[in-house]
Amino acid sequence: MARIKAAVNAHKKRRKIMKLAKGYFGSKSKQYRAAKEQVMRSLRYAYIGRKLRKRDFRRLWIARINAAARMNGMSYSTFIAGLKKAGIDLNRKVLADIAVNDAAGFAKLVECAKNA
Repeated sequence: MARIKAAVNAHKKRRKIMKLAKGYFGSKSKQYRAAKEQVMRSLRYAYIGRKLRKRDFRRLWIARINAAARMNGMSYSTFIAGLKKAGIDLNRKVLADIAVNDAAGFAKLVECAKNA
């Protein structure tokens, strides 16, 4: 049985890494070994970043809801607790959007939370 050389597959593998490393500074975009290390690190950062983005957005929504609730004379925690008691099931993304774009609608939600 003839031996299969690895040239084509090796070139494909290297080309894939070099394509991912395009735009990196200095040798990280020119040399395979440096590029491979940086691409592995970059992919790890990207994976972590996808998890962090969810946390960051949740923090942003909570900050916006808190600010709008305090403008209506209520704290964030009491507002959320009041919504739960009133049976209003809106997630924080939607509440933050209402707080930013529809102040009158948010004021009505605060009233519902206060009554509950």
